[in-house]
Amino acid sequence: MISIDSEWQPVAFKEWQLVVDAILAGEQSVILRKGGIAEGKAGFQWQHDRFFLFPTRFHQQEEQVKTHADGRARTIRPVGVEEGQVRFPAFAETIATRRITSWEEVEALAPFHIWKEATIRERFEWGDEPGIFCAVIRSWRLSDPWVLEDRKSFGGCRSWIDLPTDEAGGWRDRLATAEPVDAACGGPDWGA
Repeated sequence: MISIDSEWQPVAFKEWQLVVDAILAGEQSVILRKGGIAEGKAGFQWQHDRFFLFPTRFHQQEEQVKTHADGRARTIRPVGVEEGQVRFPAFAETIATRRITSWEEVEALAPFHIWKEATIRERFEWGDEPGIFCAVIRSWRLSDPWVLEDRKSFGGCRSWIDLPTDEAGGWRDRLATAEPVDAACGGPDWGA
């Protein structure tokens, strides 16, 4: 069961839809992030340890991830919401976070995510200093996904999005019935 402080305000973390699908399938247990254009002067930070996953859609992501274990290409599937709506199918919490500056450490994370090596290397090398932020996560599938109307405040190249406190039936009941995802891929042993 997910334990949430009564003062917690819902936030979402933007991630590729294919990655969210892989997290929900137990094929991914880490999130790697360099930071978006709108992350500000300080760059990307793990600002929250609990968050909804906000699946983003753009077709180039299909070319930047590994195929399924059986060799099939990953494809963006329809999510069953109307135009102008956003579906939040998952919730996650960080188990451990760190900034990694060694490419060998990044390579060791390959079993725990679906990104192609070239995609991660590009992120790792982008900017003034090589490195990437990593979070090992625990995730839950919402049996009743939270569907919200899209809005301007959800846009932009940034990782974190504030969500409304109580809209479209609210989020508390959805978390109460969320099912834990078994990360069949395992995860890095960071002593957490």
